[in-house]
Amino acid sequence: MKIKKNDFVEIEFTGKANNEIFDTTNKKEAKKMGLQADVKPVVVSVGNQMLLKGFDDSLEGKEIDKKYSIHLLPEQAFGKRNPSLIKTMSMKIFRDKDMNPVQGMTLQLDNYIAKVLSVSGGRVIVDFNNPLAGKEIDYDFKILKKIEDNSKKVNALQDFFFKKRFDFEIKEKDKKVIFNEQKIKPLIQMFSPKFKDIIGFEFVVEEKKKQ
Repeated sequence: MKIKKNDFVEIEFTGKANNEIFDTTNKKEAKKMGLQADVKPVVVSVGNQMLLKGFDDSLEGKEIDKKYSIHLLPEQAFGKRNPSLIKTMSMKIFRDKDMNPVQGMTLQLDNYIAKVLSVSGGRVIVDFNNPLAGKEIDYDFKILKKIEDNSKKVNALQDFFFKKRFDFEIKEKDKKVIFNEQKIKPLIQMFSPKFKDIIGFEFVVEEKKKQ
């Protein structure tokens, strides 16, 4: 059985740049890297940018339980390096944030990961490019299985787009996924058209019926 667009699959992969692993869902590889987190395969919907575009594009037509490798150019992966993302900043900005920048340091500034290229006097040159920008990427991967259960599909969408899971009910006959938490209504309304294209169900928020 070949995988097609919008299929949900459980996939195991290891990503490398310059022969060094930067991401893996393989427990053995994670153990070698000393990662203590609960590393496990992920569930994604094919063709819906839940992986790097070049990686995602390669999944259509692949078969379950076969090993594959793919090589991605920078424009298919994390993009080319952008010189305009290298900024000269005043040391005062860092002092005000109780930071002491040194060359080679990686830090978080305004929700962006940045690398300090040099520190000279009162000036700090910082690179806001993704650390993997401009690099060619290799992935080794295997599609473990196709996901048919709609609850698992909904949770996969929540994990990727919301980074959190909310309780829901699926009405198969009505083709609806119903949430009860009113606070996420704007979020559901925003993503509902996309989710309907992917999974074929309407996502809505309804008030709980009083007993």
